[in-house]
Amino acid sequence: MFPEWSGAELVNRRLAQAVKAWGEAFRNVGDVLLVTVLLPVERLLMAIPAALLLVLVAALSWHATRKPLATILYVLGLYLIGAVGLWEKLIQTFSLVLVSTLLSIVIGIPVGILAAASRRLRRVLVPIMDVMQTLPSFVYLIPVLMLFGLGKVPALIATVVYAVPPLIRLTVLGLQQVDPAAKEAAQSFGVTPWQMLTRVTLPLARPSIMAGINQTTMMALAMVVVASMIGARGLGEDVLAGIQTLDIGRGLQAGIAIVILAIVIDRITQAYGRARRRPR
Repeated sequence: MFPEWSGAELVNRRLAQAVKAWGEAFRNVGDVLLVTVLLPVERLLMAIPAALLLVLVAALSWHATRKPLATILYVLGLYLIGAVGLWEKLIQTFSLVLVSTLLSIVIGIPVGILAAASRRLRRVLVPIMDVMQTLPSFVYLIPVLMLFGLGKVPALIATVVYAVPPLIRLTVLGLQQVDPAAKEAAQSFGVTPWQMLTRVTLPLARPSIMAGINQTTMMALAMVVVASMIGARGLGEDVLAGIQTLDIGRGLQAGIAIVILAIVIDRITQAYGRARRRPR
């Protein structure tokens, strides 16, 4: 009934050719990214005393939410992670999430700005982002592993690919929803295109962009278990080890730690998004 068609051999052949031609260059880029970005951020966070880091989280939470009970609960949750011996792995996970989120912001916001200004670019990007968001995350690991090998860098690349589409979409949405009257008023004062972007459209689109950053952060955090399969250390490593060895307690403990970290990051970033909506 069905013809025997398969693209597996073609894909394998093309990917092998790409690895042979560009594999060394990709690995060199990965080494630079590891040495200049990932490891310094992780070492910096590791060097901060746990007590000081908890104080910084408390200050950030209070500045964002102005809720004393929420601030106490967030700090208490992170303290409990350290109390069960997972503080170092928490920092490793947070380092990966932080760097991947920053890279997603560096890529996503400029691409979103360009896409909001160009209908042709949006037509090209929309199907690409649909594929990026619907393709199972495990599929990213195959080419990334072949090009970059095992370790933190392929985990970072896979996380960025998985997490950047929501930021692009919400940046475009926010810029498109800017009130045309505000643009016309700014144009009447003779603003330049750069001033229009930085002083009018981006500030008005900030709530949507902040929501995109929040979604990107959550999706990056959702990749930590998958990233542990290709050599990224952290809380996901304990979850994976718990699954492989049927150590339910170890896996559940690390899973709860991931949930606590996700709640803290989500609530603080959401609070900053809402704060931008409050009238002054």
